[in-house]
Amino acid sequence: MTFIFTGKKYEVSDELRAYAEKKIGKLDKLFRTESEASVTFSAERGRCTAEVTIRNNGIFYRVSEVTSDMFASIDSACAALTRQVRKNKTRLEKRLRDGAFERSASPEPIPGDEEETDYAIVRTKRFSLKPMSPEEAVMQMDLLGHTFFAFRNQDEDGAFSVVYKRRDGGYGMISDTGE
Repeated sequence: MTFIFTGKKYEVSDELRAYAEKKIGKLDKLFRTESEASVTFSAERGRCTAEVTIRNNGIFYRVSEVTSDMFASIDSACAALTRQVRKNKTRLEKRLRDGAFERSASPEPIPGDEEETDYAIVRTKRFSLKPMSPEEAVMQMDLLGHTFFAFRNQDEDGAFSVVYKRRDGGYGMISDTGE
């Protein structure tokens, strides 16, 4: 597992870095291939936040834990990630198409600055949309902790689709009609 450590208004000590590598590195046994962990530390008003994002073959697992001690935040994040990975890994293996763990998506940033208009875009991400089922898209959205997820719908011949979380707790889907 490769690690990327970031401190937001927080100095990451060697001791904290080693502790995080040791604890988060234990999750590597849950994956078949090499994974990448991005760990962000921040502290504000006595609250220590550890945000951990693990990327493995295009599937993202993200958790953010806040406690009064940074080491306790790492422990809580590892426990939550372990539950999340086990729950969703078995669900994906049982319900989804073969090769769900072998696909990969690599986000690419868009270079260059655009002129600002009335609606300023402050962040842009580019990524390839992989064909997947709506159920897999909902699981990926939940893993990322987002309220929507764009994908190519394999059930509708690769049509552009978006799944989203509704206020009533259910899920909705918007699909391109091709017109």
